[in-house]
Amino acid sequence: MVRKEYVAEEVVKIMQDITRVRNVAIIAHVHHGKTTLTDALLAKAGIISKTVAGEILYTNYDEIEKERRLTIKSANISLAFDYGGKDYIINLIDTPGHVDFSGHVTRSMRAVDGVILVIDPVEGIMPQTETVLRQAFKEKAKPVLFVNKVDRLLTELKLTPEQTYERFLSLINDVNKLMVRYGGEELAEKWKINVASGNVAFGSAYERWAISSRIMEKYKVTFKDIFKLTAEGNMEKLREMAPIDEAILNMVVEHLPNPREAQSYRLPNIWHGDLNSEEGQAMLNADPTKSLNIAIFSITYDQHAGEVAIGRVFSGTARKGVEVYVSGLSGKQKIQQVALYMGPDRVPVEAIPAGNIVAIIGLKDVSVGDTLSETGITPFEEIRHYSPPVVAKAIEAKETKDTVRLIEALRELSKEDPTFKAEINQETGEHIIRGLGELHLEIIETKLRDEYKIPIITSDPIVVYRETVEGKVENIEGKAPNRHSKFYVNVEPLEKGVVEAIEQGVINEGRPKGKDAVEKLVNAGLPREQAKNCVDIKNSSILVDATHGVQYMNEVMELLIDGFEEAMDDGPLAREKCTGIKVLITDATIHEDPVHRGPAQIIPAIRRPINAGMLLAHDVLLEPKQIFTISIPSEYLNDVINMLQGRRGHIESIDQEGEEVTIKAKMPVAEVIKGFSNELRSITSGRAIWYMEYAGYEKLPAELQEKVVREIRKRKGIPEEPPKPEDFLD
Repeated sequence: MVRKEYVAEEVVKIMQDITRVRNVAIIAHVHHGKTTLTDALLAKAGIISKTVAGEILYTNYDEIEKERRLTIKSANISLAFDYGGKDYIINLIDTPGHVDFSGHVTRSMRAVDGVILVIDPVEGIMPQTETVLRQAFKEKAKPVLFVNKVDRLLTELKLTPEQTYERFLSLINDVNKLMVRYGGEELAEKWKINVASGNVAFGSAYERWAISSRIMEKYKVTFKDIFKLTAEGNMEKLREMAPIDEAILNMVVEHLPNPREAQSYRLPNIWHGDLNSEEGQAMLNADPTKSLNIAIFSITYDQHAGEVAIGRVFSGTARKGVEVYVSGLSGKQKIQQVALYMGPDRVPVEAIPAGNIVAIIGLKDVSVGDTLSETGITPFEEIRHYSPPVVAKAIEAKETKDTVRLIEALRELSKEDPTFKAEINQETGEHIIRGLGELHLEIIETKLRDEYKIPIITSDPIVVYRETVEGKVENIEGKAPNRHSKFYVNVEPLEKGVVEAIEQGVINEGRPKGKDAVEKLVNAGLPREQAKNCVDIKNSSILVDATHGVQYMNEVMELLIDGFEEAMDDGPLAREKCTGIKVLITDATIHEDPVHRGPAQIIPAIRRPINAGMLLAHDVLLEPKQIFTISIPSEYLNDVINMLQGRRGHIESIDQEGEEVTIKAKMPVAEVIKGFSNELRSITSGRAIWYMEYAGYEKLPAELQEKVVREIRKRKGIPEEPPKPEDFLD
């Protein structure tokens, strides 16, 4: 057995030739076979035995992943291969397929240049297939396609060779259409998938065989041979005639770009600094001799090493002792150790050059999305997640002595996974955890109990609502507690196009900077004068300084922004986060003495009129929705439709193929967390298969508003009676 340290040294040596490096993620809908395919590549690299590949699911490292046979977090591993007589490195990321863990996919896309899209041909394009492909195109990661579980077409559906080939062509066509939708005509044409090009393979990851045009040429094998051997159950012969590792390696090496090639077109998409500067040119060329620039896409914790930051090296060479700036923090920090991942093991090495993935130890307060730089460059674009947390729970330590440990554990977990949020309810002192779904929070609870050994108590799931306004009010006066300063605000709905642009990441939250930010706001539908004077963007809401010639305005602006952000995080109706609101400061009278315009005076003077303005502009609750795709035998159709409609579901489509019916329905999350799974299983005798995806926020029906508001306020320990505008004005 070769020592891992030796393997790591060899890997680093090969990394020096950037043309032999590929950064690749395996992406797919849940249970379409990503981790099984990863096993096949690990076997080829000699990390696991070929006899256990497909069974061991090696990159499901955590006990909880092994128990559930479900990938929960992305796994990084650097693999060395001999291909065509040359050594290659694949920095591979096996990503989750379940919607509750889609944040890991989003973050992994920052690190890779290409993806292997895996699809089960029986299920075809599923909701998460679309989502992960959209995430890949957002970061300009080039795809190749592996159609997995092909044997299901032959053994379960009993398709003929002709019908199977038609199914393949239809699937390829569907993928190409998605590429046009999410990548645009030009990119889709360049990256088009077709059998003749060799960027498509068909096979079975579990049985370890795959066929592509290159395999057909080399081994003189045809689809008819595949059918015959599958029918005979002769898997050994299949593996000889169509080795899966060779088919996949061919696609990765021949059709996916090396880091230098990829960074030339990826960098302008994810970094908005000066491309003609020395730093810009170094990153465009993935130059290992220039200063170090790294984009952090993952954080993990090690009980011995502490916080481990995992990033993509865009230029320079990461090594021990290099001092770097961390975006958003002052001063430089020294890298204590660099390492690469060889399976679950993090192996220290001397250096990792540009174009590769590195694990860094020794830095403090680093977060996912941060930029590490020797010279303090413009940070990389924020990593934006498509789905916000929509389900919450109250959580506390069973024993008071464990409270501090619980707080620290929640902090670590939220740093590892930014789609998981933990916060303290200031009124009750309880902790609230928020996640993408019930399973997401269930996994967090299991980790707290099993890994952190903290006994906890949690509430039933709680829906995360949002507040917005339907109308407009003008010139609401807010006074400082000492009455020395006054501010006048307008509150109204933010233009829909602007909200969408913020949610899609076209417009970044925070303080808008430069002409580019102004143009993006204008293009999204905000009047130019307001776009020019937009001073802050928070929770898909904006603050505009529409005053003219007001003295001392610049001196209190930071405090006004703080007050605005507090108001957007804590709406007046139900103390939920706000969204889609435009606040204009139209006039102000500000005391000349700085002593009389500190935080205690200015923040309430802006927050309270915003609160009052929202109530006067008809503050309403928005509830999260999910799209459910449910497959059932046709005999259960009426019962399932009645159940969905009884839970305020909206049926969007019903498709039938043979005896199988697929229903697509939009459901309120509030109705899903109340025993939905158990009821669906019960009325279909356990024969329903379903998937869900985030579908945005929509207005809560008017007849439910007051009831839900009172329930939320009661749960939060505040008076059930909603406040009136005058409660914020005096």
